[in-house]
Amino acid sequence: MSELVGITAGTVWNYLNNQGPTTVAKLIRELQEDEKTIQRSIGWLAQEGKINLEIVNRAETISLK
Repeated sequence: MSELVGITAGTVWNYLNNQGPTTVAKLIRELQEDEKTIQRSIGWLAQEGKINLEIVNRAETISLK
């Protein structure tokens, strides 16, 4: 399970690196992993200090630091 979360964290990072800031909802729609795995991956990246999470126009937005 933690290996899948780590791989998905890399996928999330690459998506943000290529596409720029996006909403978490859009990220969940665009990636193939299930929502729980993506949320765990976002937590992993946040813990490592690699992303910013903020509310923009009532939508949770994620971007690289």
